Amino acid sequence: MMPQAYTALLPGGAAAVMDVRTGKGSWRHFNSTAARLWNHLADGTPLDQALNELTDHFTRHGADRDTVCADLATLVRRLRDTGLLTARTSPAPQPTAATVRPPIPADGVPSAAERLAGALGLATALLLLRCTPIRTVIALACVLSRVPRPDATAEHADILVHAVRNFARLWPGRAACLEESLAVYLAALLRGCRVTWVLGARTAPAGAHAWTETDGQVIGQDLEDRLWPYAPALRI
Repeated sequence: MMPQAYTALLPGGAAAVMDVRTGKGSWRHFNSTAARLWNHLADGTPLDQALNELTDHFTRHGADRDTVCADLATLVRRLRDTGLLTARTSPAPQPTAATVRPPIPADGVPSAAERLAGALGLATALLLLRCTPIRTVIALACVLSRVPRPDATAEHADILVHAVRNFARLWPGRAACLEESLAVYLAALLRGCRVTWVLGARTAPAGAHAWTETDGQVIGQDLEDRLWPYAPALRI
């Protein structure tokens, strides 16, 4: 069965969890203590065992046992209230080592085939993200990832990003990072190649983002608009 929660490992031992059980999904950001408990549970450690291990860990480092137990009990109640204690989880991917590739100049001209792929990719992405739950979109993307395709070059992926953005200017609604990145992923498949679709998060300030990667590079990102690095929770 598909996972219901995906974890991004953030600096300082923090974490961000993408909960895709309902609707468009939601993100929850955990400090290092909450992330430590969450990671134990995501690895399959029984709740009582995880609580005992964390209590012993913090008391060995000088914390008051009663205070630790009370704080962990509060944390467990919050996790239970969100339903995350029973959610199926996916192993957290390691933070990406990809470098951020500057976007191509705005006057680049995709070919007719690339413009068509960009238009179809964005139209499909918009339809999927507006009419189906995010978990269904993720499942479909996973199925499509099994189709053998060579990796797109960074230059070709740049052109596909540009083609998607050209069409997005004609769309009267919102086409943000999630829509754009999925559209590029689909456009690459239409052009007989593939890129990696990534959903992730960052801390300080907390935020979530979606993007594409290929050839060890993050594609189509403007460093003036986005504060990197983001850590991946899901890579397809």
